[in-house]
Amino acid sequence: MPETKKAAKSRQIRAEYKTLPLVPFFALAMALSYKLFIFPNNFAPSGVGGIATMIQYVFKFNAGYLNLLINVPILIVAWKLVDREFVIKTGLFTLCFSGFLMLFEHVDFSRFQYYTENGTSNVLAPVAAAVVNGAFFGFCLRIHGSSGGTDVVSFCIRHYHPEFNVTWISFVLNVVIAIVSYFVYGYQFEPVICCIIYSFVLTTVGNQVVRGSQTALKFEIITEEPERLSQDLLEELHHGVTMLPAKGAYTHEDKSLVICIVNKHQIADIQAIIGKYPHTFAYITPVSQTMGNFRKIK
Repeated sequence: MPETKKAAKSRQIRAEYKTLPLVPFFALAMALSYKLFIFPNNFAPSGVGGIATMIQYVFKFNAGYLNLLINVPILIVAWKLVDREFVIKTGLFTLCFSGFLMLFEHVDFSRFQYYTENGTSNVLAPVAAAVVNGAFFGFCLRIHGSSGGTDVVSFCIRHYHPEFNVTWISFVLNVVIAIVSYFVYGYQFEPVICCIIYSFVLTTVGNQVVRGSQTALKFEIITEEPERLSQDLLEELHHGVTMLPAKGAYTHEDKSLVICIVNKHQIADIQAIIGKYPHTFAYITPVSQTMGNFRKIK
């Protein structure tokens, strides 16, 4: 019996929001990172969190309230411009993250905070915070959400200018925050350097989390024995193979192009298979993401 439109819509909604319970956990981890690494070391991280941190430093006003106040109007605008699943998950993250920061104001974390009296932890603190926050930022992106702030602003700007790169928009906004932090933290360069380090490491780790489990390698193999080679690839690697006719421009001999996308850990296996066939060579291209029926071998 064919599925009705209402049932299909209901199934789609369940699939979109089944990851929603993960969002508060991501927010908790990031709030702890702020409390343990960022606030004690007096530097502004990237994004709206950086703005809230600087205002908290100057006026002693809890960053949780500020993060909420800044993000709410941004999310209202995004509701009209960006798809609603993204806004709902980002809004839940913002609410939980701000709530945890407000709660942590009444908890003594002094025994666990990372800093030293002589400032030797100034470089390590943004690295530690960025690794933690970058990982959970990447997890947020993988479930089609974000940590709010400049990420949402970037998507809103891209709505009107699709040619703009979201990463570069966020980068420009974070550069502004880094420059402002020079004046906020007593005309010192250390907070600016810490902000730059934090932004770079967070972006690197976040991108790795988003792409890490989805990357693969594409082998394009020129061979005279496509049937036997393809059978070996299918039986030993359990990945699909595509065969195309090919002709050498120099020799004008008929060959075959065999294409196979495999997991990164299978590179030695496929090299061993190719080595069994003379007059066969291959070149490898990194694949940043795989979609559809791509079987992952453990």
